Amino acid sequence: MEKISAAAKIICVVGPTASGKTELALALARQLNGEIISADSRQIYRRLDAGTAKPERDNSGRAKGVPYHLIDIAEPSESFDAGRFADAARETAQDILRRRKLPILAGGTGLYVKAFFGGLSPLPRGDAAVRRRLEDLARDKGRAFLHARLAERDPAAAAKIPANNIQRLVRALEVLEITGQPISELWGKPADAARHWEPLFLRIDWPAEELRRQIEERCLGMWPGILREIRDLVPARYDGTEPGFQSLGYGEALAAERGEISQEEGLELFIKRTAAYAKRQRTWFRHQENCVSIAGASAEEMARQALLRARPFLASSRSEPAVS
Repeated sequence: MEKISAAAKIICVVGPTASGKTELALALARQLNGEIISADSRQIYRRLDAGTAKPERDNSGRAKGVPYHLIDIAEPSESFDAGRFADAARETAQDILRRRKLPILAGGTGLYVKAFFGGLSPLPRGDAAVRRRLEDLARDKGRAFLHARLAERDPAAAAKIPANNIQRLVRALEVLEITGQPISELWGKPADAARHWEPLFLRIDWPAEELRRQIEERCLGMWPGILREIRDLVPARYDGTEPGFQSLGYGEALAAERGEISQEEGLELFIKRTAAYAKRQRTWFRHQENCVSIAGASAEEMARQALLRARPFLASSRSEPAVS
């Protein structure tokens, strides 16, 4: 297999949910001969469309004529961690470079972006049998039971992983069983980056009140579709505890469909939790070094700002990706 230069350039479009990352990435790809790699931990799941803001794609995987990768690549029942994403995204980016195109990483999952650049500690590959056993235990005895087990064996990890985050909870216990080491200890070890990239980070920044308005508008539009998907998929194909259903909106819709809360209460919780998640995203990306701020505006205006930054970056001396 031919290898790509370790100084390959890549553009990263990041920011909170509902900020316009997809449209900006598409505009850049059209102007800069690029292809997009989704860095969204929810868009990887098939059949969960209404609440994940996937770009509409044709049968060839193109969105508005632009190849858009790593969408619909896993079943809702699959655990899909940041390490697995990094492997798939790097392979995709290398393939894009071999075609003399520009890779554009776009998404709001900070952990996925960090993993792509080798910013995570080396963790073992998952063990499907161990993971299934832990997931079954969560269904039988509840997430609080698993969280208590983690707190007993790895209190540092338990302090950082909420009891309702079943995917991270199962992963932490899985690592314990596979390696005998607490995952919190592995977090502190230096990462072994698979390769080096020269990135330009473009972070979309909206005023907090405007972003909140956009989140409310998006959630209102998504909610009826999420309810329909839940009715179609649970319990016909899934029981609703699978990793894919950890996406914002789906837990609330499940609770509403089961009569635990009203649909109005479910929608209110969906908006509230999405706004809280967006706040965490803003904090995460604002603490990352070398991010260029793109002021939230119309898609055309954000593209104008981004191109003013991207074109000099790509024209600099290291802009030609080398393939050997």
